[in-house]
Parts: sequence; structure tokens; C-alpha cells
Amino acid sequence: MTQDLEQQLREDRVLRDAAYGLVRADIKHLKENYQQKGIAERGADKLKEGATDVYDEALLVASDHKGALAALIAAIGLWFARNPILSALFGEEYDEDEEWDDDDDWDDDEDAYDREAYA
Repeated sequence: MTQDLEQQLREDRVLRDAAYGLVRADIKHLKENYQQKGIAERGADKLKEGATDVYDEALLVASDHKGALAALIAAIGLWFARNPILSALFGEEYDEDEEWDDDDDWDDDEDAYDREAYA
């Protein structure tokens, strides 16, 4: 019985030592690999690859949906040109500042606020 246990112990030690050797070899390989190319450089490469993938995917989607892309570009163009268009339609009457000029409605007096409602 003791010989069986000793034999098993020897076999287990051999397996353990082999596994430890593999782990040390992996660590050595990783250290050599990171000495050649640092973590920051690897991160930058990953970001470049990701950006390239996103750009390629955007090109594919845009080529498949040209009408939607044209409508989106037209909507953006109209949004930026809204003031001249509205001025041309409504003349001098249209002034965006008048539409949003609500400063006269505000009461800056501290007593005007009902502090009990917010307590």
C-alpha cells in the first residue's frame, strides 16, 4: 500500500513540475512579447482596427441605404438653413430671438418663489 502511495506521489510531482514548467514558459513568452510591443501600442493598434471595422461597416450600410442617407443629409442641411428659409418665407416678421425671448416673464425677486412648496 505504501509503495502505491509513493508511486502516485512521484507521478503527481512529475505532473506538477511539468505544469509549472509550462506556466513559466508562458510567462517568459509574454514578457518577451510585451518587450517587443508595449501595452499602449497594442491598445492603439486595437483602437485603429476597431475604427477601421466601424468605418467599413458604415460604408456597407451607407451603400445599402443610399436613400436614407440622402434624406438624413437633406434634413441636416435644412436644419442648418432653417433661419434663412424661414426669413425668406415670412419676411422680416420672423425673428428667432423674438420667439425665444422670455426674459421679461421671469421674476428675479427671491420672495416671488414659494419656498414652502419646495421644502
